[in-house]
Amino acid sequence: MPDLPWFVYLMLLAPLGLLLGAAVYKSLQVRAAREWPSAAGKVVASHAEVRDTRVMDSNREGGYRTEQRNFANIVYEYAVAGKKLRNNRVSIGEDLGNFEVAETIAKYPVGAAVTVYYNPRQPKEAVLERDLPKGLWGCLGIGTAITLVIVFGSAIGLNKLSELISTGLPHPTASPLVIAFGAFGAVIALFALVMQKQARLAKKWPVVDGTIKLSELEQYRAARTDDGPRGQIMYQRKVSYTYGYNGQSYIGTHATISSNVASSSDWLTRKLTPPYQDGASVKVWVNPANPSEATLQPGTPFVWFLWLLVLGFAGLTYYTAFHG
Repeated sequence: MPDLPWFVYLMLLAPLGLLLGAAVYKSLQVRAAREWPSAAGKVVASHAEVRDTRVMDSNREGGYRTEQRNFANIVYEYAVAGKKLRNNRVSIGEDLGNFEVAETIAKYPVGAAVTVYYNPRQPKEAVLERDLPKGLWGCLGIGTAITLVIVFGSAIGLNKLSELISTGLPHPTASPLVIAFGAFGAVIALFALVMQKQARLAKKWPVVDGTIKLSELEQYRAARTDDGPRGQIMYQRKVSYTYGYNGQSYIGTHATISSNVASSSDWLTRKLTPPYQDGASVKVWVNPANPSEATLQPGTPFVWFLWLLVLGFAGLTYYTAFHG
């Protein structure tokens, strides 16, 4: 086992711990909800709705950002002790938005009779579904095993790989840099291939009419680093547009497949992200499997820049390997 400080392993495993903790908390909520009584209810509203959602973002000074997402707004009525109540929570799980919006609306149309499970201590707290997603713990178990293998296996493997590569280099001490440059190039190449595959699929999506709601250059401060008291100023093109698909209205925030990329350069951000006129009519490519996912430009016009980076890291890897 590599001689690494304990806090390094703690940092690597922290995200997994948070996920497992959240799953345990939700499981306890499900267990409590199984004891809740039920009441007959009726769906009185069923449509897509746009909500401002706070999203964790460690790259920003405040630790979060706010973005608009699509939700299935299912409003249902039920009565407890003769008092009529309303709620719009469907599942005991957290709804993060932009997921199964159309499916949920189709499952609970207006006028549908539903069974409502409510908290007897607080009848206003209710749900229509009180089970966690099927296979959740199985997926978490597989994810845990994969994470442990990656964290500990890669740490051991990198040492062995470094020793192996160093035997064939003119400058054996350069092996860590050779591995690092090669790994960076491989990751960027993989990212470029994924983007190109997404673009090919998006070009086959159905096209609908849309309207630009907002187009502006957002300015924010990045999270603080060890170099100074505050992070640097960052710029990001912010675009939102409305469109309709299968009778439902949605909002999109991705102008391109690779949109929402931030830069510390105002000029570069303006060059790489085309502006739109507020209120302008646009064509929107919509993912039929998930209508909340859409784009204004299904291509990847700047993927060539990623391939240039791949070539750059390939050159660095070669030069470091043979020239130290």
